[in-house]
Amino acid sequence: MVMDINEIRDYLPHRYPFLLVDRVTELNLGESIVGYKNVSINEPFFNGHFPHHPIMPGVLVVEALAQACGILGFKTVNKLPADGYVYYLVGSDNVRFKRPVMPGDQLQLRADVIREKRGIWKFACQATVDGELACEAEIICAERKVA
Repeated sequence: MVMDINEIRDYLPHRYPFLLVDRVTELNLGESIVGYKNVSINEPFFNGHFPHHPIMPGVLVVEALAQACGILGFKTVNKLPADGYVYYLVGSDNVRFKRPVMPGDQLQLRADVIREKRGIWKFACQATVDGELACEAEIICAERKVA
């Protein structure tokens, strides 16, 4: 199942500059997702995050992974932010950064469901660039009704 940016915007409440998933290329409901973030020098965080050697902040790599997790969760349970639901990032464990993410990189985001219980999801996540591991983490998200 492929999703373009227009469909992604239906499943994530985030908007520029915090929408960090540009495309989904694989989605297996209740199992896994693969998406991409195209990292451009025009990203606003590059102005202040090592301006002479720009790298994507690690916390935003984790956020991009969490957004991919949110898409997988929403699609699996067939809900939308427009219905008054949100997926909160509530935890991350075993986060490790292995290489910097730089302008021009295409960041591949992969999340696999470890488990789900009562709206609490745990995912095994990896962010890679050209097949090289940039970040790995276990991410916990919670589905909540907000409206």
